[in-house]
Amino acid sequence: MRHFLTLEDFSKEEILEIINLAIKIKNKPKKKRYLKGKTLGMIFEKSSTRTRVSFEVGMFELGGHALFLSHDDIQLGRGEPLKDTARVLSRMLDFVMIRTYEHKNLEEFASYSSIPVINGLSDDFHPVQLMADYMSMVEYKKDKNPIVAYIGDGNNMAHSWLMLSAKLGFELRVASPKGYECDGLIIHKALKIAKKSNAKIRFFHNPKEAIKNADVVTTDTWISMGQEDEKEQKIRDFKGYMIDNELLSLAKKSAIFLHCLPAYRGYEVSEEVLEGDQSIIFDEAENRLHVQKAILVWLDKQRKK
Repeated sequence: MRHFLTLEDFSKEEILEIINLAIKIKNKPKKKRYLKGKTLGMIFEKSSTRTRVSFEVGMFELGGHALFLSHDDIQLGRGEPLKDTARVLSRMLDFVMIRTYEHKNLEEFASYSSIPVINGLSDDFHPVQLMADYMSMVEYKKDKNPIVAYIGDGNNMAHSWLMLSAKLGFELRVASPKGYECDGLIIHKALKIAKKSNAKIRFFHNPKEAIKNADVVTTDTWISMGQEDEKEQKIRDFKGYMIDNELLSLAKKSAIFLHCLPAYRGYEVSEEVLEGDQSIIFDEAENRLHVQKAILVWLDKQRKK
């Protein structure tokens, strides 16, 4: 059974196959009902705008149906074991998407599931977002030997950029303050994969060094959901890491700016950059819908093989 938990589980060819399918689906004037009669269960421990809407609308447009399952509204929130929920839902649904905190919970759920499980976000990875980001890079012709600069917290977005770079073989520069670097084990895995793809992955504490001549500049919120009590400390620790016009000017003039949203103006990115000509954040957000569709269709095809 193929699941979609992290990009580490996919080959370069498979990632590009899904991206190409997403572009094909996006550019089709008539919506093809690839998943007619199929049902997706969506389990949310963390709330969301783009993840919920993209999966729910995506299933509808593919001819299927999506069920919103709040963690607190189902028995998981009352202590039912993950393995029991996974086996029950496997008998009623065709797919499950989970947006959660601990990545190990996704892995446990998937190990007992007989239907595809999709990672809608975990504390370690956000692979569906990275697929939309790369699709946006392809559309803006920033996918040929790009230099990508990620400026900010070494979180699930940074980890997912590490895996995408390692799999596809492009140069990635990650700049984070001391104490906020990416997880060491995930770095080790990414660098091991990068040796085979010839990806160049570098780490910095100075954002100005990381962003120099970059083709793609990206960041994420400094205060992730569940970390609100760290806000004031992080604002101090991330001083100098806000992507403003001055910092962005060090990238190539043709560089594009990406952000997974929600964005907090005046913290990780300035209003001028977010609303500027180099920002493609709303194209990127729309692409969540098309990529979600492609992932679902691709996983469905794998089950039939």
